Amino acid sequence: MAAQRSLAGSLRWMAEGTDTFFEALAGLPDDRLDVPTALTGWTGRHLLAHVAANADALGNLAHWARTGEERPMYASFAQRDADIQAGALRSAAELRSWAASSAELLDRRLSELDERRWSHPVRTAQGRTVPAAEIPWMRAREIMVHAVDLGAGVGFGDLPADFLAALIDDITAKRSGAGDGPALALTATGHGGTWTVSGTGDPADVTGTLAELAAYLSGRAAGPGDRPAPALPRWL
Repeated sequence: MAAQRSLAGSLRWMAEGTDTFFEALAGLPDDRLDVPTALTGWTGRHLLAHVAANADALGNLAHWARTGEERPMYASFAQRDADIQAGALRSAAELRSWAASSAELLDRRLSELDERRWSHPVRTAQGRTVPAAEIPWMRAREIMVHAVDLGAGVGFGDLPADFLAALIDDITAKRSGAGDGPALALTATGHGGTWTVSGTGDPADVTGTLAELAAYLSGRAAGPGDRPAPALPRWL
């Protein structure tokens, strides 16, 4: 089941996700940024550097849409990873400031886009060509999911239900397109949503709440509610 995302909805989720992320971050002591997260090899410092660099990268796409001057998100995946590693060495105060200022700058750059520029094609880090109107969704997805990854008390159940449904739409489409994982038949309890994932073997039935399905599909849980479910390859 997939619904068309609107620009207005994506901008709203982006704003809500930004508030959620920075409220969680404000309650996180500096020394907690040194603790490993659920993301392999990343501490809170790496996560914060990534969120800050992501806003800068999406700002490049906003610049591309506004001016027509091609400006990719990252010079390369290797440079992206190197920048995150280098950023994680900054002080906690510098990281917090970078994350906040980059988010504010992205907001300003997106506010400069008019209807024509929202339609301008840009290229994602994965090489997909999409209209600039996809940028707010890309940021909403990053900031919402990483608010959970901070480990500061935010769970998938705290995220808006309509965002979770859109996230499941997005992930199932990507997994079906990749076709490198198990086939799935997904059902969201209390919501009525159903999704399928194309893959290998007969579809495995997987049932859970929207929050549980989003956590599982994004690789943050072994299964809905930690119940057994087929292992999945990396999402992003």
